[in-house]
Amino acid sequence: MYEITEKPLSVEGVVSAITRKTCGAVASFVGVVREFSRGRQISYLEYEAYPEMAIAKMRQIEGEIREKWEIEQIAIHHRVGRLGIGEVSVVIAVSAAHRQPALEACTYAIERLKQIVPIWKKEVSPDGSFWVGMGS
Repeated sequence: MYEITEKPLSVEGVVSAITRKTCGAVASFVGVVREFSRGRQISYLEYEAYPEMAIAKMRQIEGEIREKWEIEQIAIHHRVGRLGIGEVSVVIAVSAAHRQPALEACTYAIERLKQIVPIWKKEVSPDGSFWVGMGS
């Protein structure tokens, strides 16, 4: 349920993979590359990751979530490499019996991903490029 890949991400595929008959809710977060960041126009982003550690940290996030909420499944997929404007960079999906734990767990997952998962992005703009670390 965790993936670091150079291939385009499928929101429908991630959601389908975690949907169960016992679930009344599936919450998802989809991150996309935007045209402006920090007051600069963005041409494209380049993501890099330490895959083994990233997957381990994603599993840690799952453990933290399961301590706080009753969920069925969670999936976190992040893309690396060069991504253009409008392309999907991350998909997180959480399934649960009810909407509140699914929504809260999904929000928690993206916040923790930005805090602890070793994924970095370089914002490339017409006036230069800038590395942005975790938490941005």
